[in-house]
Amino acid sequence: MLRRRRLRDYMPKGLYWRTLLIIMAPAAILQLVVTLVFLDDHWQATSKRMSQGVASDVALLIQLYEREPTNETFADIERMARTLRLEVALEPHARLEGRRCGVGSSVLDRYLDAALSSELSRDVWYDSSCPGRMVQIRVPIPEGVFVVRAFKDRVQARSGPLFVTWIFGATVFLAIVSILFIRNQVRPIERLADAMEQFGRGDEDEGVFRARGAREVRQATHAFFDMRNRIRRHIDQRAQLLAGVSHDLRTPLTRLKLQFALMPPSPELEDAKRDLADMERTLEEYLAFARGQLAEEAENVDVGALVAEAVHEAQRSGAAITLTAQGALNAPVRARAIKRCVANLIDNAAAHGDRVEVGARHEGAALEITIDDDGPGIPPELYEDAFRPFSRLDETRTRNAKGVGLGLAIARDVARGHGGEVTLSKSPLGGLRATLRLPAPA
Repeated sequence: MLRRRRLRDYMPKGLYWRTLLIIMAPAAILQLVVTLVFLDDHWQATSKRMSQGVASDVALLIQLYEREPTNETFADIERMARTLRLEVALEPHARLEGRRCGVGSSVLDRYLDAALSSELSRDVWYDSSCPGRMVQIRVPIPEGVFVVRAFKDRVQARSGPLFVTWIFGATVFLAIVSILFIRNQVRPIERLADAMEQFGRGDEDEGVFRARGAREVRQATHAFFDMRNRIRRHIDQRAQLLAGVSHDLRTPLTRLKLQFALMPPSPELEDAKRDLADMERTLEEYLAFARGQLAEEAENVDVGALVAEAVHEAQRSGAAITLTAQGALNAPVRARAIKRCVANLIDNAAAHGDRVEVGARHEGAALEITIDDDGPGIPPELYEDAFRPFSRLDETRTRNAKGVGLGLAIARDVARGHGGEVTLSKSPLGGLRATLRLPAPA
């Protein structure tokens, strides 16, 4: 069933175009209304009065000639017509209709036609389509046709087109000013959004740019700078703390391993060694999760090659994994972090399934890496729970006896640090599908 489209579906989505529409739409509607009111109430009314004046002058000249139709009278009428900015001529025994210069007529021609017909009480032929500044009026008289040529500015008000031109020019000027002004207001918001996105990806080269724009935008920019500095201080403190924890815990673990190596073999000693190995592996996962990928710089690398390396390393441990990669998959990423992300997803799939299929391809403006397994899977309502740190979902996927539940959490952390995402869904193999999407240049 097709969704019924509303007006908001056709509205622009960006702040720049929305603001421009808010400014230009009322201004354009107002100017359109003013123009229509002017044309109807002023231009046409003025043209109507002017046409009536010309019709009265033409009627007077014809009445004077018809009272005494002689050459001397016509000569006097010619001199009188020049003072009225009219030109007159006689065409004896001519037809009323003349040759029109163009096709169609002005909407205001009907005013002069009506005025002439009313003043003269006879048929009149009128043509305003000829080039130049004159209109032609032909009036039938007993001797033939009385021809009058009048200047167009005597028949029609010339201020109408000029007014429309000025209105159009003002609209264009307002549009240009609005575009420049709005662009200057939107650009600081765009820079702030870019800085936020870069910081979210862990880029360290965005720098501190000068806060510009409206007061609220500057306040938001300064608040972002303060927040970024606090987060960086927190990350630095965490890194120092982890370095101390790593040093303090590795030293006693090493001493324990040395003491175990010097002790005589026994079943209890083997159990202790396994417990020590579990402790060391757990410590490594804790540190890897907390450290993240902030210490590595992003480079344009072949993500497909990183996936192939992760697959090869997993195959060496005995997992049955197949890889399908399509074309060059270059993207600006942190190579070690992405490789660890993919390796975690592959290890998770291999730990719960007998067969794993890995695919890598372009999907629009993103790279999509899928890892499918034929394991028991998990219910859809537990997909998000699987990403919680230390969540192992033992009731659904019990075959994973190692790890502390940080694999998926680390994978999602790495993906989001690159502006991407990791999602879970049902696999065509019957188990679980993990999908890693990363932004990539077109």
